Amino acid sequence: MENVQLSEPQKELIRDTWQIVNQDQIHHGTVLFTRLFELEPELVFLFQYNSANFSSVQECLNSSEFTEHIRKVSDSRTVMTVIDAAVRSLDSLLSLEEYLTGLGRKHRATGVKLESFNTVGESLLYALESGLGDMFTSDTRDAWSRLYTIVVSAMSKGWWRDPEGQ
Repeated sequence: MENVQLSEPQKELIRDTWQIVNQDQIHHGTVLFTRLFELEPELVFLFQYNSANFSSVQECLNSSEFTEHIRKVSDSRTVMTVIDAAVRSLDSLLSLEEYLTGLGRKHRATGVKLESFNTVGESLLYALESGLGDMFTSDTRDAWSRLYTIVVSAMSKGWWRDPEGQ
């Protein structure tokens, strides 16, 4: 995984702020995806459910299938689920490497561009800032940016690997 380290104060800051944001995953997940689709509108076409073809970002965001996508804790594609796993594993992030590498491989298979990982990071920071208000300080931004860098590093390895792990 990325050789970015998190200090103990950064880990605590991440845990504390995630506890606040995670209380309403549906709302904050919707904020994140709304921002994501504003930055990269073509990503909405990756979220087609049960043959539903969304003609607009708003149609996707308003669909019950999309709300369920955000809600499902077991859905490994959900950004909020990945972030929650990373927060729960702050003291042992290496334990997530195989999971994140596989997730990167799955994202490539579904047509996600590697550059879109950066857009997701920007959207995550936007959602955190929106949810935390004044609590979203420069230290908070730095801590979350470092964590996201670690997550994306592992996912990128999977994105580059072929299905046989080469």
